[in-house]
Amino acid sequence: MEKRNYQREMEAEIERLEGRKPSLLLHSCCGPCSSAVLERLCEHFRVTLLYYNPNIEPEEEYLHRLSEQKRLLSLLPKEVPMLACGYDHEAFDAFAPRMADAPEGGERCLACFALRLDYTARQAKEHGFEYFTTTLSVSPHKNADNVNRIGAEAGEKAGVKYLFADFKKKNGYLRSLELSKQYGLYRQDYCGCRYSKTIHNS
Repeated sequence: MEKRNYQREMEAEIERLEGRKPSLLLHSCCGPCSSAVLERLCEHFRVTLLYYNPNIEPEEEYLHRLSEQKRLLSLLPKEVPMLACGYDHEAFDAFAPRMADAPEGGERCLACFALRLDYTARQAKEHGFEYFTTTLSVSPHKNADNVNRIGAEAGEKAGVKYLFADFKKKNGYLRSLELSKQYGLYRQDYCGCRYSKTIHNS
């Protein structure tokens, strides 16, 4: 079976817009990852950012990353509004402990992706966005097939269009490193949850 090229699919979708700039809600996992994604998407969409990451702990870490996300948005050449949401760690803790022994990238991570993308899709529908997508695929540690499958399922459930993408393509991850350096962004050394932190520090 031929592997899907999500970058090409995104380019084809953008081509179909014929210069129109529809609204898009972008789920961001962090400021550094969003930097290159925003640079790419803002050319073609009216982007609003959603920082919904209940997996991150402790709360101080969550607030630090949120602060860096807001700082990045304040420095960008184009204004990108942010849709407010609270710290919802209980939503992550409702399922994660029973998956504590799952490997990084396994069922716990997939459930975490689904939690965040289901919420983003519902918010996109509620606020009238035409599209939604996520920065998650910019990371070389995230499987683009899983991210896009879960995103598409979330979109179908909520009734809003998911933009397929693989933002690590065309040097997306390298560009995020360059922009993080340019803006002096804090780059965390673990995904966010205590399980990824344990794996990183072991």
